[in-house]
Amino acid sequence: MQDQEQLKYPIGKFVRPESTSADERKGYIATIKALPSWMDACIENLDEAHLEVPYREGGWNIRQVVHHVADSHANAYIRVKLALTEDNPTIKPYKEAEWAKLADVEAVPVNISVTMLHAMHRRLVALMESMSEEQWQRTYFHPEQQRNVPLWEVVAMYAWHSKHHTAHIMQLRERMNIPVGA
Repeated sequence: MQDQEQLKYPIGKFVRPESTSADERKGYIATIKALPSWMDACIENLDEAHLEVPYREGGWNIRQVVHHVADSHANAYIRVKLALTEDNPTIKPYKEAEWAKLADVEAVPVNISVTMLHAMHRRLVALMESMSEEQWQRTYFHPEQQRNVPLWEVVAMYAWHSKHHTAHIMQLRERMNIPVGA
């Protein structure tokens, strides 16, 4: 059995880069572009009982993870657009753990959030692929972190976030002996 830290951070914790190169950003964008298809694979052939299984003791269930990714990446999309159109805007943090308990998470099928990711990521990727070096340097202010966050860091973090939550679900599928494509 894996230890709780490995289950919580299956790909390790996010390490904030000091900077990113154009090639690194292309790789991060490719990950973000791939996420909706990865989520398709994550939920393939899962029934309602599977969706209720937490990825670790005390963690969210698969349903909550999928809806969280859509919520989180919707916030990221808006934050990027704000940073591109305003001078260092202060973003609105949100209580992700509380969002995961709201009625829509239980009531709405996970494929709706995956469909949302397909549409939103198409727009986010198109936006990021068009950004100039100057635009990658733009920032927003995160009041909980008390710092300016550059967009080049945002793309790195959301690429990590994509892999992080995909790994939660895929490792749980493996532990439950539910192969992808089964």
